[in-house]
Amino acid sequence: MGSLQEICSGPVRRREFLQAGALALGGLTLSDVMAAQAASGRQAPDTSVIMLYLHGGPSQLETYDLKPEAPASYRSVFRSIPTNVPGMDLCELFPHQAKIADKFSLVRSLHHEIGIHSDGGIIVLTGKHPSRLDPTSQSKSEHPDYGMVASRQRGMAHRAIPPYVTMPSRPYMTRPVYLGMHHGPFEVGDPSAKDFAPPHLKLSVGSDGVRLSDRKFLLTQLDQLRGDLDLHGSLSGTDEFRGLAWQMLTSPSVADAFDLSREHDDLRDRYGRHLWGQSCLLARRLAEAGTAVINLFIDTPKTGQEFTNWDDHIGNAGRPGHFADYMRIRLPYLDQSLSALIEDIFSRGLDRRILVVVVGEFGRTPRLSHNSGGTGRDHWPQAYTALFSGGGLRMGQVVGATNSKSEYPTERPYTPYDMLATVYRHLGIDYHQAILDYSGRPITILGQGEPIRELI
Repeated sequence: MGSLQEICSGPVRRREFLQAGALALGGLTLSDVMAAQAASGRQAPDTSVIMLYLHGGPSQLETYDLKPEAPASYRSVFRSIPTNVPGMDLCELFPHQAKIADKFSLVRSLHHEIGIHSDGGIIVLTGKHPSRLDPTSQSKSEHPDYGMVASRQRGMAHRAIPPYVTMPSRPYMTRPVYLGMHHGPFEVGDPSAKDFAPPHLKLSVGSDGVRLSDRKFLLTQLDQLRGDLDLHGSLSGTDEFRGLAWQMLTSPSVADAFDLSREHDDLRDRYGRHLWGQSCLLARRLAEAGTAVINLFIDTPKTGQEFTNWDDHIGNAGRPGHFADYMRIRLPYLDQSLSALIEDIFSRGLDRRILVVVVGEFGRTPRLSHNSGGTGRDHWPQAYTALFSGGGLRMGQVVGATNSKSEYPTERPYTPYDMLATVYRHLGIDYHQAILDYSGRPITILGQGEPIRELI
């Protein structure tokens, strides 16, 4: 790594950046950028994970485990269709995925025991059981999520690409806590927006007025990070965070990775000119450039009264009626984006380097609920499905099974801990290793779970 003066030779004056850092962080000086990583001499593995986190909990019965022979009060409201893998049927609204089923595998036996959004998300993303159950779904993790761990264990890749990126926003229930703020995710907003440009990169272009405005944004973001954390020991990461931001701001290769205009229009159309589609495309570009973890917070593909997230109980988002009406709108967006991402990764020969995981915090109740407000399915962590694609894993198979009504696993039961062990294995991270918390107590990265053996 070059000297600080060499690093700061980009289009933003070194003095300006140092002043911004001092204003945001109480006068702390800018440390040598990533000095600790350089001193360690570690070379991060050249692998990446793209997770599509389906916020709200997608129904297994309306996506990947339809149970067409179940009684009417249980079975899917949609037809099942065959795929190019015998015996693997999908929802009728997934025709594109059905054509490429040989390029992914389904684990239909995922399960855990907490039916609260935030706490279920903590289990899925951190591999730790929440110590406090909060019925208001506002609980926060006491341990970092898998992307934060990857940032800490692997560091920033060559070419200054950030190790952990989230879009359009970070998972609301997880925090870097004892790892330090510099291992939190870089949020990049909505890549489908006409004026999209990640705020962290804008300082490297534009007029002095733009620089001033974006410097204020950077200060705001640093202060928000500081305010969001219980900074018990986290201030040790603030210099490193500024160093990461500086490298990103001044790196042409990082700007190139985020520049979707470099992709052909037909490919961008194939992914879909909406939040989910352009997020998937940008995720592929970032993974190809060296980002270890890209977490896509898949909530709604667009804004509007007709769009809801995956929390398909009666009256989701205050909208009355039958949940199937909203799913008919939502599911084709996922089918388009996900199928394009998988095909793109395989066509580029990246299917060993990049692992795609599609999962939510839980599934939905097997029995349909009805009242005067409409029809829906409630929270159900006892059985749901995760999709895996690429990562050098065995594709074109169904792992595990649920009973005839999709109430609980009957074959090869797996948990989110096993899913994360599979993810960590791909990232080259020893999940049995311990990290010290604030008090110096060793915390195992993943206290339970082993990679899903049928996929290996």
